[in-house]
Amino acid sequence: MIISLGRAHPPAMETFMRLSDEQWEKVRSILPPSPREGRPRSDDRRTVNAILFVLKGHIPWNYLPREFGDDATANRRFKRWEREGVWRRIEEALSLSGYLPVDSDSSNSIDGRSDWDTLPPRD
Repeated sequence: MIISLGRAHPPAMETFMRLSDEQWEKVRSILPPSPREGRPRSDDRRTVNAILFVLKGHIPWNYLPREFGDDATANRRFKRWEREGVWRRIEEALSLSGYLPVDSDSSNSIDGRSDWDTLPPRD
């Protein structure tokens, strides 16, 4: 599914391709198991797509469209997976499956503002 942003955005983010079922299956096998106790973890597929949307678009987390879920959840999950080496394995799997690799230089990807500087965050 292609996502089109309904406002001014960098040319690279005119469209965003969500993970295919085949790509998702490869990613899903890499993810750590959900905790057995506590609150259920938010949908992993939606969260991975949210992380990819932010990284590929070089946008701040708080500009993440609502359809991708909570921006703070995606941000926390990305940081944890990056720290634990999970995100590197996800990138490798996506690269091998034909999904364009993302630039995981988190300082560049997460904090990059470019055209998004002038837009208000989502409500």
